[in-house]
Amino acid sequence: MLRARFDANKHETDIVKIRSIVEAAEKELYENWHPCQLYFPNSPGGVAYQREGVTPDWVLDYWHPLERAQYPEYFKKREQRKKEFLVWWEKQYGKPTAADSGHH
Repeated sequence: MLRARFDANKHETDIVKIRSIVEAAEKELYENWHPCQLYFPNSPGGVAYQREGVTPDWVLDYWHPLERAQYPEYFKKREQRKKEFLVWWEKQYGKPTAADSGHH
């Protein structure tokens, strides 16, 4: 119902009226909020949210060749995407120069 009211007022340009609509909606939401909210464990507010660390992609570059051999299609596609990313990067920002590398 709140969403429908926001959609009905989406073309409103008067900032005072917009602010009063938002404040009324926040008040209504707070009044109708369940007193004991349920959260999925891995959702924000859940007991397991961000409990497991996310391993960065560059770690795969240090895998042993025997480990990589277990997933040949994945690493073939990964290498192709890394090449595509380098092409995109150079197109977007240009090729790195000697000044960029930090060597004197």
